[in-house]
Amino acid sequence: MELFCTKGRHTAKLPANTRYFYFVFTNIKKTNSYFGHHIRRVILLKKVLAAILALAVVGSSAFFTIQFIEAESQEDMLKEDKFLIIAHRGASGYAPEHTIESYKLAHEMGADYIEIDLQMTKDGQLVAMHDEKVNRTTNGKGYVKDYTLKELKKLDAGSWFNKKYPEHSNPKYADLTIPTLKEILETFGSKANYYIETKHPKDHPGMEKELIKLLGEYGLLNGDLSKGEVVIQSFSSDSLTNIHKLNKDIPLIQLQHLKKSKKVTKEDLAEIKTYAVGVGPKFSRMTKSYVKKVKEAGLFLHPYTVNEKEPAQSLQKMGANGVITNFADILEEKEEQ
Repeated sequence: MELFCTKGRHTAKLPANTRYFYFVFTNIKKTNSYFGHHIRRVILLKKVLAAILALAVVGSSAFFTIQFIEAESQEDMLKEDKFLIIAHRGASGYAPEHTIESYKLAHEMGADYIEIDLQMTKDGQLVAMHDEKVNRTTNGKGYVKDYTLKELKKLDAGSWFNKKYPEHSNPKYADLTIPTLKEILETFGSKANYYIETKHPKDHPGMEKELIKLLGEYGLLNGDLSKGEVVIQSFSSDSLTNIHKLNKDIPLIQLQHLKKSKKVTKEDLAEIKTYAVGVGPKFSRMTKSYVKKVKEAGLFLHPYTVNEKEPAQSLQKMGANGVITNFADILEEKEEQ
């Protein structure tokens, strides 16, 4: 007899001659991070397993285990013919960047990815923040790395947006807080795809290890990672190679300023190919020659930051595989006008 319990895109298969039955019950206590919204199924599974255990105690010496197998096909986000919309800091053209509200809006708009810039607090917590300092997007001052998480949480991360962009202001944006990576993962779980950047990694030793740890805890390192449920990007090749050493299967993107794009050589791109699946250049500095080299190297091309329809379409024709944008509805919205 075989039993199944679905969790996200995985199924728990329970053969009758297996072991580690206790594993099931210890993890049932972790429903928030382990089984998420499938709690009803977990409760049912617990009851069924209890009955099976009773039978096993009476009639056999069998033990039980859990083996995870693929339940439903995971969408392949990283395909050459797929054009991705990567929501830069969430739907940051419409809501305060790097807030849960901004990420939710991007997700509702149908963005393929929510993009998250990561920094680390004084007490080692990963938080979403682009700038090294909190000055621009909060009512505080100083470097993120000099704040504890408790101190950061006291800052208002939304009111600045209402003042700067009154056409998109919303009373609910006032007093929004800086989210931790944990809070973001708890909010979206496996319902969203994540495009994560390690910011200023030299100032945050241990950032990569903590990131991989959290992704694992929230079940985002299961399945076929090459399909890109999680993508990690950085301007730091050292940070990316550190991640590659920790988990060689996570797709990585090497960000590039391209101040002198004509000097990017085939050898440079071949080196990037040893640890990354693609590059993320500043779109305004791209040339046809550069794009040709990237494509010949077999790398994906995800330029930033593209906020208008025509450039996005032009980049797609040039060979880009997606764009990083503040406006998650960049194509759909303008096509309807």
